[in-house]
Amino acid sequence: MHLPLTRLIPLIAWLLTMFIAPTALAQEQVEVEGATFPTRIEQQGQSYRLIGSGMFRYLMWDAYAGAYYQASDVPEPAPQSDVPRRLELEYFHAIDAEDFAKATEDTLRDNLSNDAYQEIRQRVEAFSRQYRDVVPGDRYTLSWDGTTLSLALNGERIFEDNDLPLAKALFGIWLGDAPLGDDFRDALLGR
Repeated sequence: MHLPLTRLIPLIAWLLTMFIAPTALAQEQVEVEGATFPTRIEQQGQSYRLIGSGMFRYLMWDAYAGAYYQASDVPEPAPQSDVPRRLELEYFHAIDAEDFAKATEDTLRDNLSNDAYQEIRQRVEAFSRQYRDVVPGDRYTLSWDGTTLSLALNGERIFEDNDLPLAKALFGIWLGDAPLGDDFRDALLGR
């Protein structure tokens, strides 16, 4: 039995769609323990590409999943530079705003010299006052677009500043030389 060409072409197109489309969709996002992150993001005229993703574990708990993005035209990870970048963190447990503030300030004090910390201390305190309590599924996004640092909770911007040293310090909490977790940093940087 031979199918006429007019019937064969749609059949081939359907088969290709069934096998190729799921592969293309799978490449458009990554999943970390149920949290999905797109591989590319367009925001305010800036194109970002996913550098890496991973799970942050605290003691024996999966605390949150994260994804690190950088301007698409920057091929190598540069988390401590002035390139546009963003870090998305999706939480698996409820966390109080006060706990975020304390962890941020304590980690920055540990990571920075006393002089460097004192230079940004007031801005760190202003940043920390903007934290909100989170519940499972909430997502914080820390971003630097090249001129503006922002923090958003579930897409709502709650902090904004144009201070590059503050941006470098905050990204350093997860991506610097002495991060909260070496394995998490390495996963975010695609190592």
